[in-house]
Amino acid sequence: MTQSHRDLLRRMFDAAVAAAQPAQCVPAYLPAVPKGRLIVIGAGKASAAMARAVEDNWAGEVSGLVVTRYGYNVPCRRITIAEAAHPVPDAAGLNAARKMLDLVSDLTADDLVLCLISGGGSALAPLPLDGLTLEDKQDVNRALLKSGATISEMNCVRRHLSAIKGGRLAAACHPARVVTLLISDVPGDNPMNIASGPTVADPTTCTDAMAIIRRYGIVVSDKVLDVLESGRGESVKPGDPRLALTETHVIAAPQVALEAAAKVAESAGFTAHILGDSIEGEAKDVGAVMAGIAHQVTKRGQPFKPPCVLLSGGEATVTVRGQGRGGPNVEFLLALAVALNGQPGIHAIAGDTDGVDGMEDIAGAIITPNTLSRAWVMGIKPQDSLAANDAHRFFHALGDSVVTGPTLTNVNDFRAILIADKDSTP
Repeated sequence: MTQSHRDLLRRMFDAAVAAAQPAQCVPAYLPAVPKGRLIVIGAGKASAAMARAVEDNWAGEVSGLVVTRYGYNVPCRRITIAEAAHPVPDAAGLNAARKMLDLVSDLTADDLVLCLISGGGSALAPLPLDGLTLEDKQDVNRALLKSGATISEMNCVRRHLSAIKGGRLAAACHPARVVTLLISDVPGDNPMNIASGPTVADPTTCTDAMAIIRRYGIVVSDKVLDVLESGRGESVKPGDPRLALTETHVIAAPQVALEAAAKVAESAGFTAHILGDSIEGEAKDVGAVMAGIAHQVTKRGQPFKPPCVLLSGGEATVTVRGQGRGGPNVEFLLALAVALNGQPGIHAIAGDTDGVDGMEDIAGAIITPNTLSRAWVMGIKPQDSLAANDAHRFFHALGDSVVTGPTLTNVNDFRAILIADKDSTP
């Protein structure tokens, strides 16, 4: 890979992240000043940056609290920023969720609640239903993360064990008006799946959540089983009058990020093709499929002619069976590299736009046509690393990890496969 190819891949990733920055996308969606108070609440990896964007662009009085991931704090003057753990929740997140409910407990019809939600909010505001504990929520979260369940399935379970998700937060704000601004990190941008939908109605049921637990063989406590089997965990359903004065806006999403990256690719002379913004599945399977498409482009000029870039987003998953640290973006890349088997002219980057792939503070990695050969020289067997779900260690050893630090936003996975012209420099 030439340095210019590596630089181009990283510039595409950086452009995707920049397109979803709250400072760019929040101001256009701010509501009019209410007769009463404006209370700002929210949760997610981008919530602190969203709160700062509100303060910088709001003319009237404002107060409130949002909770973000440790290290993602952005200083605000009037809105309190709490920090908590992700992806496994902690007591700090539980306390922040309780405080949010307290803030909205005595509102009137003249008041306005501005709810700032982004990816990560499910773990960051983990208030359990009565009868459940934080430990119950932690155990379920860990099991879901390792199960291979999709994000929509994980969030269905979370909604039915929560005192704040599944529309319950909006219901607690009644009779005030609620405006929710969402930065989407989920395939399809469905509001009920972004941070498990604390301010939107939920058509799924406890029966659905129980089916997911059985489908993936997830072991849960008797208390969790009782909540779901009894129906006590039912969420707020469509048509509930407490949600009549709510409105929801998706202000940034994976498609916007992909379009920004496409512009960077095209400015460098590569035709960009967006294959989809909501691609799901096991990361290693997605990698193998993408490798097949890349081979066809290289060998047949189908369905696209090189030089080109194949862009995609969504949320791949990893069913952790080995002793590795998981990470869907790096597992996708390692599977892609194995399937490409050193095919000349094909390079790729994949990373989570929040800077955290799986449970690691590493966004993702880059592969090159010589990724496998460099690993073999070092005594690392790519297939063994893939089987052990150990791609993070694999790319760290090669020096090909992509580390961004907190990006202050989150529009999910980003993947770019760069296919150079046959006559270009390898």
